[in-house]
Amino acid sequence: MKVKYNHILLTCLCAIFLTACGAKDTIVPPETLLNETQMIDILTDAQLLEGDLNFRRSESEDIQGRSKVYYDQLFEHYGITDSIFNENLRYYTEKPAILERITDSVYKRLVKEQEKLKTKE
Repeated sequence: MKVKYNHILLTCLCAIFLTACGAKDTIVPPETLLNETQMIDILTDAQLLEGDLNFRRSESEDIQGRSKVYYDQLFEHYGITDSIFNENLRYYTEKPAILERITDSVYKRLVKEQEKLKTKE
């Protein structure tokens, strides 16, 4: 399980950091700006969601359409839309120092979740 979370998180982080390398003159915040804590919460849940999807896929389960349902539920839970999430992700991608804090916090939460699972076994 640890390898799956680390792989998912690493892939996501690489994609985010690669897009953050370009220089930007001005960074305009989205109309609905999510704060760092909200982004940490959403990204943590998104990583857990992706972990579940990957597990189901590895078990040869048919997950056709499940991803959309999961993400729709995630966004509904946080009272946002996919476009609000994507705008905020783009915004924070242009702010590498803040994004690094966010991703570090997400990683730490995922490690804690993993440790909780180990103690239940």
